[in-house]
Amino acid sequence: MIPLFVHKSPRLLKAFYTPFVWNISTDENIIYLTFDDGPIPDVTEWVLEQLDHFDAKATFFCIGDNVLKYPDIFSQLVVNGHSIGNHTHNHLNGWKTDDSTYWQNVAQCQEILPVKTNLFRPPYGRIKLSQAKPLLNDYHIVMWEVLTGDFEKYLSPEHCLEKTLKHTQAGSIVVMHDSLKAWRNMSYVLPRFLEHFSALGYRFEALPQQVSVEFKLGEAIKVY
Repeated sequence: MIPLFVHKSPRLLKAFYTPFVWNISTDENIIYLTFDDGPIPDVTEWVLEQLDHFDAKATFFCIGDNVLKYPDIFSQLVVNGHSIGNHTHNHLNGWKTDDSTYWQNVAQCQEILPVKTNLFRPPYGRIKLSQAKPLLNDYHIVMWEVLTGDFEKYLSPEHCLEKTLKHTQAGSIVVMHDSLKAWRNMSYVLPRFLEHFSALGYRFEALPQQVSVEFKLGEAIKVY
């Protein structure tokens, strides 16, 4: 039996984790496309080409260890005008990690990032409330409204695209992955996603890298 995959974050989940950022309140046709797990050779570079073709900006939640391994690719993200977020140094699952180790890994990633950012996304979307509480003093914890499922091998590229198009709306934060694991589905979904919403008059913007944690990200979206 194929397990059920939830592409759109349930309202109940968002209501329970209200300090986290799930979407951006806007009256404009704007989509906030995000990528996790890079930078990775070839994959991230291909993503940059696709975004450039549609004059789209995105936010890349980077693994610190990958930034160390591929600094030139990381630099290209910045040069191309995309935003950067912290995704821990070693892609830790918060549910399986003690709090002290988790915080140290977040700090390790932050120290090696050559840009200032207070955006953070927990790998797998899994973080304990005990881990999140102190991080919220320094970061906006960015989750998502739409999860493409590009990393799931049992989901077809066509299915990922269909569900992503169905659930995305103005202000949606959408997650894809610039990783080898997600390549089969992501490489199918991304150009078609960009083409579809561009034809409908949407634009793609990056989340601001620095907004005071005293403000809700959606209320300060134009402040850099």
